[in-house]
Amino acid sequence: MTTTWLITGATGMLGQDVVARLGRDGEEAVGLDRCGLDITDTDAVHDVLNAHRPRIVVNCAAWTAVDDAEAREADALRVNGDGPRHLAEACAKAGARLIQVSTDYVFAGDGTGPYPEDAPTAPRSAYGRTKLAGEQAVLAALPDTGHVVRTAWLYGAGGGNFVGTMLRLESVRDTVDVVDDQRGQPTWTVDLADRLVRLGRATLAGTAPAGVYHGTSGGETTWFGLAQEVFRLLGADPGRVRPTSSTAFVRPAPRPAYSVLRHDRWRRAGIEPIRPWRDALEAAFPALLDERKGSAR
Repeated sequence: MTTTWLITGATGMLGQDVVARLGRDGEEAVGLDRCGLDITDTDAVHDVLNAHRPRIVVNCAAWTAVDDAEAREADALRVNGDGPRHLAEACAKAGARLIQVSTDYVFAGDGTGPYPEDAPTAPRSAYGRTKLAGEQAVLAALPDTGHVVRTAWLYGAGGGNFVGTMLRLESVRDTVDVVDDQRGQPTWTVDLADRLVRLGRATLAGTAPAGVYHGTSGGETTWFGLAQEVFRLLGADPGRVRPTSSTAFVRPAPRPAYSVLRHDRWRRAGIEPIRPWRDALEAAFPALLDERKGSAR
């Protein structure tokens, strides 16, 4: 059996949207959750690629518990570092291409301007270190056919996220305190899934150079600004969102203060970067509200 696309982590928030996008387009694809493929098991990875013989693999599987990784870095590394290495080695053997989803946490988060794709990495958390290990493994094993797509501040209808939390809190709290000293780019998983699919097609066509891409929305804001926009779209008073600092929400893993990324490499591959974050959030809102209503039932 030959499969064009193989999606790992297919039941996660992003993986669901990648599989859905491919399905709408009538693409031949197989989506596997952790039960279908544990990417930390090198034998299982090789067996699955031998069975399906995909032309391209999109790895959406990851350890995403940022704070837990501080105390369990070795466990997180097995998923975020060893897993992509197993996939890359299997892809190299099978002649398949690989798209590895990564994160803004590979940077120190102390920048003053958007990070270009080739900016020096300096992760400050266990999560960031393990994701960087995955990036390095993919690019080392697949210098000509490996693609890393860094993303940040993801939200969508298929899993827990900040936007969903704000939708819930608006209905149960008079005011909400949200940090206003971390800057980033809220990114809808549907938009990112679209770019991953376009990148995969361009890779198969030979028009997308291997290497690092940044898959985040255009523009920038703070968590406070994002929360205010959620309230505005709900028809609620944005003034009910109150700004605060990161010191009010101390967590085990340090959060990047600045996570704004540049998107130059998309255009070099003939692909437009993701639209501005406000436009995307407005487009996403009906699906997010439907999910909230479904959860309430």
